[in-house]
Amino acid sequence: MAAPDPAVSTGLIHHPYRPPDTFEAVAPGVHKASTVLFPNVAAMRSRDWKNKSAYTYGLHGTPTTFMLEERIASLEGGRHCVLTPSGLSAIALVDMACLRAGEEVLIPDNAYGPGKAFAEGELAAWGVAHRYYDPMDPADLAAKIGPATRLVWLEVPGSVTLEYPDLGALVQVVDQANAVRGGDARPVLTALDNTWGAGIAFQPFDFGVDISVQALTKYPSGGADVLMGSVVTRDEALHRLVLLTHMRLGLGVGANDAELVLRGLPSMALRYRAQDATTRELAHWLQAQPRVAQVFHPALPTSPGHVHWVRDASAAACLLSVVFEPSVAPERVDAFCDALRLFRLGYSWAGPISLCVPYDIPAMRRTPWPHAARLVRLAVGLEDVNDLRADLSQALTALS
Repeated sequence: MAAPDPAVSTGLIHHPYRPPDTFEAVAPGVHKASTVLFPNVAAMRSRDWKNKSAYTYGLHGTPTTFMLEERIASLEGGRHCVLTPSGLSAIALVDMACLRAGEEVLIPDNAYGPGKAFAEGELAAWGVAHRYYDPMDPADLAAKIGPATRLVWLEVPGSVTLEYPDLGALVQVVDQANAVRGGDARPVLTALDNTWGAGIAFQPFDFGVDISVQALTKYPSGGADVLMGSVVTRDEALHRLVLLTHMRLGLGVGANDAELVLRGLPSMALRYRAQDATTRELAHWLQAQPRVAQVFHPALPTSPGHVHWVRDASAAACLLSVVFEPSVAPERVDAFCDALRLFRLGYSWAGPISLCVPYDIPAMRRTPWPHAARLVRLAVGLEDVNDLRADLSQALTALS
């Protein structure tokens, strides 16, 4: 077979046509690039991607990723945003950017498990200490902040068990510690996992946090088909610290994934409110069912921290957790989960399909858990509330 004419392949690669730049549509353009081209050497040497004024390499930003970063920053009331490949990578990025060997991070005992595992594994190996505090007791946090403390993680509400802390009081504890520490010492920073609130239930920076992290995998995407995270700040120097660590780690997101999150954002508030309404209805119904000992959901008056939720938030997302009576054996709890048909067994949440996961809470906590060991977390999707209630009702018969 004859080799292709070099003129043909070269002409197709270096074709002179450029489309007009006046095109505008509802969906943002998707720009895919590793290599970014420069018109001349001066431009190559002078461009600075860090302030989003120019492009240098695909890993450092394209029009698509810059647009998503700006929209996420606006959603959370911040000024700067960087995107990461997952929510967990966003947590790890903050840890690595803010902590040095010999320093300490304080973590809520009910925080997201993989984030705790990162502190226990990698951070500990790098000489960064960690301790856990009771997020429902600001005095416990105050007692544990010491000279080595550099970062305090916050999570609203708690992972899986959904206790709603007094976020303002926890931030105030850190502010008071910084006031005593003085201006010359490295201040204690606060970082909030805001995946549940998502910029809809409350604005994180209204409470004075320094950093807000999200798993964009959840509500911003909404399709259960994207993994992505974000780190949002207001402070320029703190953003630069995170951004340069992000660059040195080589973190990046794909253009098609950014496109899917951009597509999900316009419907995000509608989905959040719809899933919130269904979840509240199911939470109220479940707490009246036989064999149910406790339902954890911030909008329920019996749920820990309800008064803080009433004061601080305007919505309650799609999660609820159920603890059955102590007489219900663990294998019966698992049978309840297996009996569900619309609630599928699977991790994550905020997608269109409802999900169920059983958890062994004592194995996840350092402080005593006063309820039965087996807890079931339900993530409510976009199905009809009557169908979901019927599914739960038939599955409850498996408890007998």
